[in-house]
Amino acid sequence: MGITKKVTVLAVGLGLVTLSACGSSGGDDSGGSGGSKTVTLVSHNSWAVSEDVVAAFEKQSGYKLKVLEDGDAGQAVNKAILTKDNPQGDVFFGVDNTLLSRALDNGLFQSYEAKGSDRIRPEYRVDEDKHRVTPVDTGDICVNYDKAWFEQKKLTPPKTFDDLVEPAYKDLLVVENAATSSPGLGFLLGTAAEYGDDGWEGYWKKLKDNGVKVVDGWEQAYNEEFSGSAGGKEAKADRPLVVSYASSPPAEVIYADPRPDTAPTGVAEGTCFRQVEYAGLLSNAKNPEGGKALLDFMAGQTFQEDMPLSMFVYPVREGAKVPAEFVKFGPQAKEPRTMDPAKIAENRDQWVKSWTSLVLK
Repeated sequence: MGITKKVTVLAVGLGLVTLSACGSSGGDDSGGSGGSKTVTLVSHNSWAVSEDVVAAFEKQSGYKLKVLEDGDAGQAVNKAILTKDNPQGDVFFGVDNTLLSRALDNGLFQSYEAKGSDRIRPEYRVDEDKHRVTPVDTGDICVNYDKAWFEQKKLTPPKTFDDLVEPAYKDLLVVENAATSSPGLGFLLGTAAEYGDDGWEGYWKKLKDNGVKVVDGWEQAYNEEFSGSAGGKEAKADRPLVVSYASSPPAEVIYADPRPDTAPTGVAEGTCFRQVEYAGLLSNAKNPEGGKALLDFMAGQTFQEDMPLSMFVYPVREGAKVPAEFVKFGPQAKEPRTMDPAKIAENRDQWVKSWTSLVLK
């Protein structure tokens, strides 16, 4: 979802807000705890909300919102940990279930139970004894395919992990680096969930032999290497398969002019891994009260219903509405791969190390 740069190029083209107004001239904007009127959110670079929602938060809370974007989710989390004693802001958004244990084990967040947390769907709640993070959104990391390419070649698109290693799909797939990219790591965890501790490495050997291409992050993979995206078409990309999100096809529809009746890309639903993103009040936040107000707002109905068409993720709040086109073109996977956070915490670093040695060397 961090969940990580999903539709930024398209979003910027549409003018979605990625940085809200900074502090007003009246009042204390120093960031000190003694009455600061600015609350600062630190995020990966997929943050995007509408102007109306920013205005609603500022009117409701009395705080001005400032957003600092800091690269891909993995990069942003690592930097936040390194600066936790003197944090850049008050709230961090974008740590997902693949990286959550790293943030919690390093003391990145302080406890706060956001108002409205009781309306968050139970399956997305974690750390309920300490309430160090608030679930914000969810999405599925999946292989996307270029419909036109496969129709032209009269080749059936892949549906499962097993399909991707078949000779028919040789040299067609581009993935993100699991060591530097959140969707790349999510896809690795999906293969580990599918093939188990003893089988995922053998699967990646087959993928490598079948010509998988690895790039640093989502933006390069999706907008430069994938032939099915608007950016990929302009770049004359030649890979018709990419690790992206189940919500990428509706982005291709909604931002197209003219808007097509069907999405130009599809999802191999048998390759999906469920991602959940969280926000938390940073330890040593200079404006903790502003941070708490922001977390309350992010768990609320207004923010939750704005997310689908701003960040192309699903809300986690019960009863939050999702736009019809989002449901039509980007439905959630019916049976996504998942993994217990404790298992991710126990194995993630070693799996990434083994994956790097196996695939990149």
